[in-house]
Amino acid sequence: MPETSSPRSPRRGSSFAGLSVALVTPFRDGNVDYAKLREHVEFQVAAGTTCLCPVGTTGESPTLSHEEHEKVISEVIQTVAGRIKVMPGTGSNSTSEALRLTRWAAKEGADAVLMVAPYYNKPTQQGFFEHFKMVAESVNVPICLYNIPGRTGKNVEPETIIRLADFRNIALVKEATGSLDQASQVLTETDLTVLSGDDSLTLPLLSIGGEGVISVVGNIVPREMQGLLRAFAVADNPEAQRIHLHLFRLCRDILGLSTNPIPIKAAMKMLGRDSGELRLPMTPLDEAGERQLRQSLTTFGLLKN
Repeated sequence: MPETSSPRSPRRGSSFAGLSVALVTPFRDGNVDYAKLREHVEFQVAAGTTCLCPVGTTGESPTLSHEEHEKVISEVIQTVAGRIKVMPGTGSNSTSEALRLTRWAAKEGADAVLMVAPYYNKPTQQGFFEHFKMVAESVNVPICLYNIPGRTGKNVEPETIIRLADFRNIALVKEATGSLDQASQVLTETDLTVLSGDDSLTLPLLSIGGEGVISVVGNIVPREMQGLLRAFAVADNPEAQRIHLHLFRLCRDILGLSTNPIPIKAAMKMLGRDSGELRLPMTPLDEAGERQLRQSLTTFGLLKN
């Protein structure tokens, strides 16, 4: 087991501290719109975002073909051209598929990979361990464990994450359990870098030692999310709290009106930045949801009345 880090010592994945954005995958007439994807990437580069996370949950990876998944990874990496980091989603509930995607991302030059816990088949804790162990031993690329039991149906328990920290290329955790106790245990007993997987919980997670966020709302307000992170970094707690509360309603509506990425794609369409097109089984917001989202964007100052 790695030595416990002091609060001030650098953690294993600290180069990914800051704002990472879980990119949407734009569609046009049922196909991936690669020209629009490049626009999304350039928007984030211009905003000074630390890292891009394509083909994750927000990127509708479950509905992408294997060829599309790989092509989106390659397109983002090539468009970024080393200007910011790229950490694509390469997880699967099939270990062999996760290994194949991770090898592809590493070959294409990804800076790290984001691996969701196997979903639907609900492995035992030993199964989780063996799944991540196989990938970590097979591919030399930093790995971010993505723990989101609300999506996968089962928690990767902190004891399992602590065991996985023995593998040096397992460097980060995307924490989306909603449990500050679980995050605290991981931070106490490993030197892994922890990133928030919930926009609205970014500030609480920072307060216990988290180092950033993999953000959904960052698709539309990356500078505001960075403002929150900067304020906390310089111990300007009143400003960090102000930004957190200003962002809260937007985060609540983007993440709570319907299943991600339905609201964020609707918001980007309202802002003229995306077609808003989804792939089944994702369906658009209903009229009431659109009205609430439009009001939220207006209140935040992104839309005019």
